[in-house]
Amino acid sequence: MIKDLTLHNRRHQIIRAIEHNDRDLSTADRQQKYDIMAESPYDFFRGTSHLFWRDMFHDWRFSLFGGVPGSQTWIQGDAHLYNFGAFANRDGDVIYGLDDFDDAVVSDYQYDLWRLAVSLVLDTRANGHFEDSDCLDALEVMAEAYLSAATSYQENDLDKEVHFTRKTAEKPLKKFLKKVDKKKGRDQMLGKWTRVQKNGKRVFETSLSELRRLSPQGRKRFIEAFDTYRAAREEAGNGVFQLKDVARRLGAGTGSFGTLRYYALIEDGENNAEDDIILDIKEQGGPALLLAMSEEEREAYRNAYPNEGERHAQAFRALAEHPDQYLGWLELDGKVFSVRERSPFKDDFDTTRLTKKGHLKKMATTWGEVLATEHKRASRCLNPENAFLFEETLARLTFKREGEFARLIQAIAIHYSECVERDYQCFVEAFMNPV
Repeated sequence: MIKDLTLHNRRHQIIRAIEHNDRDLSTADRQQKYDIMAESPYDFFRGTSHLFWRDMFHDWRFSLFGGVPGSQTWIQGDAHLYNFGAFANRDGDVIYGLDDFDDAVVSDYQYDLWRLAVSLVLDTRANGHFEDSDCLDALEVMAEAYLSAATSYQENDLDKEVHFTRKTAEKPLKKFLKKVDKKKGRDQMLGKWTRVQKNGKRVFETSLSELRRLSPQGRKRFIEAFDTYRAAREEAGNGVFQLKDVARRLGAGTGSFGTLRYYALIEDGENNAEDDIILDIKEQGGPALLLAMSEEEREAYRNAYPNEGERHAQAFRALAEHPDQYLGWLELDGKVFSVRERSPFKDDFDTTRLTKKGHLKKMATTWGEVLATEHKRASRCLNPENAFLFEETLARLTFKREGEFARLIQAIAIHYSECVERDYQCFVEAFMNPV
């Protein structure tokens, strides 16, 4: 009897939730994912976004500075420091911003801000160069930067684009973007993932451990699905291109580890192997937030989006500064996949290189500004009759309460990061060192 009653404890809940979330992974993929998650509490946090939503979705504190229609926007859904990165926009500029929309959904802005703040704490503690007081200061400036950007607007803002580039960034982000701009590019990307055959045709380098060639039957099914996507794109007047090769992409991601993923090599324009494009085609099973929703909320969700690929595309168009011209989706073997270009300048800012408190605070400011800017942009898709409803709502909710707003972010981030660290220990004991 006592044993049955103790099933209602955190350790038991964590173990069961992880087992349930990863039940469809193969044994090998599950073990590889767990090996990654076991590296640190931060990696565990990345691999268990379902726990965050289970814990925080119904947290009463979101009503303090939100929980109203005007505080709704497209959120990234899995905001953490490594879901920001460098990539190229349609003008070829290397920019820094959110680069993953697999979990994006319309919800309250605070969930992104809270999750980002927790990741900052976990990452800063793992860094080893900072005191707890440095972490608190970084949280404070991130909250202040978010709120300042989120509540500031002018009528001509609709005609402006906010860029986070090497020209507008400060150290250390400026140095990072300069390096990406110099060392990354299409030649470097194609050199890593592809090779040119004797006949001059470029194909994927499937000797890489991250790539696997498809079986003849699998390749045929993929081409049929891809042709449907391509025909819809061409019918919409988005140009014509040729599919040159396809391969399975293996071992990518943490939370999405084991998710089906393909790379497609295309020729768009002249038949020149030097300007080939790689499309990233990834299975979309739905955001982790779905697991925390009530049945009524899930029904509303299903009515809002025709399928997960369309949800991903809508989120990308709303949040991104320049939507990907190849953005779309396809259906293959009963599953829905998003389609987007793999940027030649794709890269992450390495937070282990942060050793100065001033640089940490500048990056925290940037993360807050980027998140607020993309939330503002996305909100306008939802409120065409009042483009500044989001900004006006946050300004009203936080008026003369800016300090309280920052302290709430600090408290949630510190307390929940401690919860994650305990959950991480439970995970390691139960899954990595079973008795």
